Amino acid sequence: MANDYRLEAPELVRDFLQYHETIKNHSTRTVDAYYVDLRLFFRYIKWSHELVPRDTPFEEIPIRDVDISLIRAIKKADIYDFLSWLARDRPGKHQMGLGVPARARKLVAVRSFFEYLLLKRDLIAANPAADIDAPHLRKSLPVYLTEDNAVKLLDAVRGPYEERDFCMLLLMLNCGMRVSELVGLDIKDINGETVRVLGKGNKERILYLNPACQQAIRDYLAVRDGTNVHPKDKDALFLSRNHRRISVDSVQNLVKKTALDAGLDAKRYSPHKLRHTAATLMLQNGVDVRTLQEVLGHESLNTTQIYTHIDNEGLRAAARANPLSRYQKSNTEKESGE
Repeated sequence: MANDYRLEAPELVRDFLQYHETIKNHSTRTVDAYYVDLRLFFRYIKWSHELVPRDTPFEEIPIRDVDISLIRAIKKADIYDFLSWLARDRPGKHQMGLGVPARARKLVAVRSFFEYLLLKRDLIAANPAADIDAPHLRKSLPVYLTEDNAVKLLDAVRGPYEERDFCMLLLMLNCGMRVSELVGLDIKDINGETVRVLGKGNKERILYLNPACQQAIRDYLAVRDGTNVHPKDKDALFLSRNHRRISVDSVQNLVKKTALDAGLDAKRYSPHKLRHTAATLMLQNGVDVRTLQEVLGHESLNTTQIYTHIDNEGLRAAARANPLSRYQKSNTEKESGE
């Protein structure tokens, strides 16, 4: 990120972020996001408590001077006010007020920070954010490709990097990898019928490769090794045309372009939608939800269970089991109602 929290954050915030980076083993991206959310929170606290001149531009409010005395003075009402300000007044992407997911994420950062001070540092008597409910997230079903459309997508792969592109799409559609996991693969991660995947929080999992994926990898490596190039990232499995590890943006562009070539709505599909597709197709073909949780690398089963609502034969069976499912209005009643 542009601003280094190690230079701008107060000591307690730095300690909290370093705890997540070193002990909790969270990614740099996650730690940076925590910092941005906490910086916004403490800027709001200083602004709302009139601890800075009113003409100070909000984005220039320093937080380096935030100390334990100010933190202890923060009440539950302050956090509610912060959430209300986020919803009504904080500039969003297209309008005033941040959306529900953004507000929920910021509450998680604030709650986690106070929890750290309470349980790990014993610096406060209670967590003022502990009992605050997160903004209600409207659950929406994930977008995914049908089996026929997934086949169309794979059939549409063309170009000078056909073996590589086909292999990447096939792995996402079969294994449900995140795009970050895909581009992070090294050659040594492939071991016959298995692949080692490094997921969120640097958690490793082993996935099994079906025959189609194994063949696609062999085909790609034959082309990759046959070009006699000297890759700049020797360990990386998937290389760009510049012989460096392929980027997330390149894979995203590949999915959009191939979807367009396949006659699909390119705006609807992304690498993450291919992950949704893999999960949905596995469930539809007999994989149980707990096994799917392991395949996808979800920490919580609740995250995986959203896929059970997409095409749940159990729900159909329940509807058919109701004796009223066979009810038909008699002709006499229909005629008398005319």
